[in-house]
Amino acid sequence: MTNALNITVNEYMPLRDVVFHTLRQAILKGELEPGERLMEIRLAKRLGVSRTPIREAIRKLELEGLVIMIPRKGAEVAGITEKNLRDVLEVRRSLEELAIELAVKRMDESGITRLEEARIGFREALNSNDMIRIAQADERFHDAIYAGTDNEKLIQLLNNLRDQMYRYRLEYIKDTGKRQIIMDEHESILNAVKTRDVELGKRAMREHIDNQELTISRKLSGESA
Repeated sequence: MTNALNITVNEYMPLRDVVFHTLRQAILKGELEPGERLMEIRLAKRLGVSRTPIREAIRKLELEGLVIMIPRKGAEVAGITEKNLRDVLEVRRSLEELAIELAVKRMDESGITRLEEARIGFREALNSNDMIRIAQADERFHDAIYAGTDNEKLIQLLNNLRDQMYRYRLEYIKDTGKRQIIMDEHESILNAVKTRDVELGKRAMREHIDNQELTISRKLSGESA
């Protein structure tokens, strides 16, 4: 287990929820890696809690598909599978194509400025070579698009999918050769919004997500070969 795993106390949340969110984020960010065993005693000692909230958290993580139970071995972090990747990105692709279509039509000048600033922020994050920072900067770019839709229900659906997308977003940016491509795709999306070109926006967004799926699928195939 990585030493980067730390519990963040939140006085407004029950301890069991704090432990659950701590472990969940550790998995999504790769601090707990696929195949890593989740031993209750060790986790409890590491986080300074009893085994009860650890056990409850593992049970909830299993329901989310982030943890699997192995007979005679116990709990371990679930791997990234092509099926899960496809399921998540099929939903993301449809929602984000709708989001960019609405953003192109509805985003005002302040929203375009926010999107431009997010694009620049992503470029600056690349210079840090900090994967978490890069992933968060990519999230902010897409958040600016969501805000530009002026559709609260769509934003809610995308936010509900956020954590599942994060795992694949982080996996994608590990490939340093793709980072310039992501920058170019962000530029195309921004230009579509500025020129109010719906078809360009939808095409650019679709290619953006297709490239993510193709890259990770190839990596998974290579790892399983």
